[in-house]
Amino acid sequence: MSDAAILCVDDESVVLMALKTQLQRLFGRRYVYEMACSAEEAWTVINELEEEKVKILIIVSDWLMPNVKGDEFLMQVHQRFPEIITVMITGQADEAAIQRARQEANLYACLHKPWTEEDLQQVISTALNS
Repeated sequence: MSDAAILCVDDESVVLMALKTQLQRLFGRRYVYEMACSAEEAWTVINELEEEKVKILIIVSDWLMPNVKGDEFLMQVHQRFPEIITVMITGQADEAAIQRARQEANLYACLHKPWTEEDLQQVISTALNS
């Protein structure tokens, strides 16, 4: 098992499955791919990975989710783990939310739904090499 992970957070299981499939196709077995359907579930995954000494490199989070919006979640992540690269994926985020995430969560990139596999690869590859 790899000691580096990419975590995807979205309340739509079809989006999570698409992300996981694309990431596995693009990056193979280089990383662990974890999925969470809410910010609350993501924190559980983050804590489990931390206990297992698996480093989370990137979190890709939807913006519009129940309870905690993606920008808020990414800001919380950044406060606790400033080294994790944050990417927001959205079909509905307003510019204010994206700007807030850029300023307070050090947002690396924002992908708009529907994204292309090429866009996903470029963002993730560039982020990992920066």
